[in-house]
Amino acid sequence: MPGNVDPSLAPGATTSVPDPLVVVDQVAMTYVVRSNSHRGSSGKTERNRSASGLTTTHIEALKPLSFMVEHGESVGVIGTNGSGKSTLMKLVTGQLHPTGGTVYATSRPIMLGVNAALVQQISGQDNIILGCLAMGMSRAQAEGRRQSIIELSGLGDSIHLPLKAYSSGMAARLQFAIATSMDPEILVIDEALNTGDAQFRERTGRRISELREQAGCVFLVSHSLGTIRDMCTRVLWIERGELLMDGDPEEVTDRYQEYSNHLGRNRVKGARLLREECQRELVRTRFSWTDGTGRR
Repeated sequence: MPGNVDPSLAPGATTSVPDPLVVVDQVAMTYVVRSNSHRGSSGKTERNRSASGLTTTHIEALKPLSFMVEHGESVGVIGTNGSGKSTLMKLVTGQLHPTGGTVYATSRPIMLGVNAALVQQISGQDNIILGCLAMGMSRAQAEGRRQSIIELSGLGDSIHLPLKAYSSGMAARLQFAIATSMDPEILVIDEALNTGDAQFRERTGRRISELREQAGCVFLVSHSLGTIRDMCTRVLWIERGELLMDGDPEEVTDRYQEYSNHLGRNRVKGARLLREECQRELVRTRFSWTDGTGRR
């Protein structure tokens, strides 16, 4: 299990449900950047200049946040560019170590496009076998799932072409099909469903539903609010590194759309007031641990 992701939920954790899959407990992420540059940077930062002349900048990418995900949930993650969505997903999958808090998971989360790495010089068909082997399948298992992966990807005869001939959308479809071939208990999808035609979106929607029905959970990061509404049972809205809303997809996406409209029309004050309102209304999750750590 990589880095910050504990292979099993902490024993004795008291929660509102008996068997959660993922617990994010007061997780925060601050990047430390050292450079000779005197130029400013975006976001909340703290700068110090050392005797060597290097400037150290602390960038608060994620403020402490907590939430829990149960079996059968499909959790959408939305927010403007640079809000911290991808950082959060890298913390959930263990690609990054948090500077504060802890992520607990019942199994290794699989991120689309990471566990199913593709090789440009070989065909899509050969990439299927390679990707399945990389995820721990035997050769026989990989061969047994090849046809279903091809059907889900919808690539048809293009599956015989080298990957370098694929568009980014075609490659993303193949990645999704390979990554979901193992029935992962925890799947993270970052922007991959914004590509493809209506038929592909329908197939991926059915596949996500199957994963949820098989007692798993899915995290879906997307700028497509329609995709989020159609495929998710719950939505997290993260803005400027802070969790603003956690709830019903229609309600959360409506508020986010209103916020985006303010920004698009340069209504800075309106956007700020809406953000502050959401901050006040958010019911923040707290976990009590009975394993002797005394954490709250």
